[in-house]
Amino acid sequence: MLNFAVSCQFWHRALLLNALATLFVIGTPDLVNAQPRSLQQTSEPTADCELLIVGAGFAGTAAAHEGLLAGRTVCLTDITDWVGGQVSSQGTSALDEAKRMREQRFFPRGYNEFRDRIVKKYGSLSSGNCWVSVSCFLPSDGHQILWTMLQDAAKKGKGTLKWFPNTVIKELEYSPDGRQISSAIALQHTPAPNTPPLNTEPLSQLLEDIYRPEDSDRLKKQQIRFTPPSISRTLAADGSAKVTDLTPGISPPPARWYIMEATETGEIIALADVPYRLGLDPVSHIDPSSPVKNNDAYCTQGFTYTFVMERTATPQTQSEPPFYPQYAPYFSYENSNNVGIDAVFTYRRIWSPDFQKRPKATRFGVAAVLPGDLSMQNWTWGNDYRPGTEQDNLIYSREQLQQRGELSPGRWMGGLRTETLRRGEENAIAYYYWLVAGTTDSQLGDGVKQSAPNHRYVMGLASPIGTAHGLSKYPYIREARRIIGRPTFTYPNGFAMHEIDVSQTNYGDEAHYKQTLPPEMYRKLRKSLAGLEFLKLPADVDPDQIPRRTRSTIYPDSVGIAQYAMDFHPCMAEAPPEKLGNEERPGVRQAHGPAYPGQIALRAMIPQKIDNLIIGGKSIANSTIAAAAYRVHPFEWSVGAAAAVTADFALRESILPYQLVDDLPRREPLLEKLRSRLEANSNPTAFPNTSIFNLNWEEWK
Repeated sequence: MLNFAVSCQFWHRALLLNALATLFVIGTPDLVNAQPRSLQQTSEPTADCELLIVGAGFAGTAAAHEGLLAGRTVCLTDITDWVGGQVSSQGTSALDEAKRMREQRFFPRGYNEFRDRIVKKYGSLSSGNCWVSVSCFLPSDGHQILWTMLQDAAKKGKGTLKWFPNTVIKELEYSPDGRQISSAIALQHTPAPNTPPLNTEPLSQLLEDIYRPEDSDRLKKQQIRFTPPSISRTLAADGSAKVTDLTPGISPPPARWYIMEATETGEIIALADVPYRLGLDPVSHIDPSSPVKNNDAYCTQGFTYTFVMERTATPQTQSEPPFYPQYAPYFSYENSNNVGIDAVFTYRRIWSPDFQKRPKATRFGVAAVLPGDLSMQNWTWGNDYRPGTEQDNLIYSREQLQQRGELSPGRWMGGLRTETLRRGEENAIAYYYWLVAGTTDSQLGDGVKQSAPNHRYVMGLASPIGTAHGLSKYPYIREARRIIGRPTFTYPNGFAMHEIDVSQTNYGDEAHYKQTLPPEMYRKLRKSLAGLEFLKLPADVDPDQIPRRTRSTIYPDSVGIAQYAMDFHPCMAEAPPEKLGNEERPGVRQAHGPAYPGQIALRAMIPQKIDNLIIGGKSIANSTIAAAAYRVHPFEWSVGAAAAVTADFALRESILPYQLVDDLPRREPLLEKLRSRLEANSNPTAFPNTSIFNLNWEEWK
């Protein structure tokens, strides 16, 4: 029924569509010495908006949805031409959800609507009957469903959507006092005349060109300046329209627009140079499972280029990629339960017609595989690419950005190492070949891996992944730059959410912590987890006698919810990741395990220095361990929705977001009003029956 594949005889010819020579050239141009033309001297069109959402991933789409329902003018940009991020352009169209949240449908309203529309399209939550999730579907459908949702939200809320695909932010301009972003200069790219459509080449081949203002042989560039409305037509608290900027005798609002950081890697926080963290945090009583004493900015979770493969009735010609020997030492089924192609294929199967009528596969309780079935691949010891050193890290640290000159005006190039992107693409292609023809296994040894030639690599602009080369339009990014929130009395070093704020680990029962943490750090850890009993503890109490709370941290400024296990795809210990005998960075998985229902504190979304910038994606203020639980689909929707509702509320009330929380822990009436609005619109800020007095939170699985 769905035959999106392109028949091919040779890998390099089919995958790269005659672009092999340019794709696999090693080395990158000297960006530091590159001299871009002045953006300010170029005449560009202007787009005004009340909400500028940078990044149309799942969080950015959620923000746009709520902004449109609120009647706002929303500018939405993305480096790709699809909305949805994880569920579309990144190909991870298998919803990661906590069991009880799913059973009770306890999600934000837009997320529930998205799930309902999946059911309407397929007749069930899944088009593929996978075993990683109750909902696996085609990435192309993820984009289309969300795009329709945005159009419907604009009609319902009388908002205006201005969509800017294939667009990146190149430079930010600021108010005289430096406290607000006054405009953002972007570059939108289209194919140069007589060149192939976009999505023909993998991202690494075009990334540096995308950020250069000059036209190239491949891309034509258009500069766009995003600005707030020239006359601020804000909405009053009662919903009526009012002009405030130029009305005689009326003070202008504190901010005329809001910029939302919703990129996958935290581009805007790096470009704005607000304080942030990257990589592993130092071990402390609030992140006791960290394996390092000092920050390691280079070890982040692995990224993944997904792809789709089709089961065929007959064996296909499988030609070995020229770079396969380099990556083959890495690949593995990982553990004995996953041995066999059917286990990996059904893990994220996204298309399986009439699977309800098929016999079940014995091991995983899903339908048997038949020719024509499609599987999206996202496998830890497969197409996960896990660099972790200064020589090969994907997301440049602040120090590296300074060395490269990317923080100078007009010199921003996206903040990613192109060479590592390229290697991630090669690794994914090599992994496909390993699945169908490989005979080695890095973790399980010889004699385990068997060939499986009855498969076809799926590609084409009309394919479920939407690219001629067959890899996702953008890699799935698990971990980004993370802001450091504003200092407060209780968070003097800046607000953030940490491991102990959500982890279900019983640190007292695990000898690791008592043996490895310094005594005073261990004592502070146990005291921090005492809950209400903390007030009763004597100063000299034996730390092993301190009771353990059985809940997460409760935030008075919670504006959203999240729950998922702290799940790690650790960086590898040495470079390159695929090196023979390489291992995961020791100790990173120590924190892996279940998490309590968590809350998204508004303070985690408010950066330092800039007053009209709100974080609406994975770049909220949390530690790398907490971020492992705050990165999946329901969280992204919840934080994106909260960001847009907060911006709308701030415009209506003529207040800056930080003013909603600057008097905590004292009562904040406007904060209470914001939370009430979120709850009234079915965007929950807390889980049912979870309070400081209820210690039965473990029932949330």
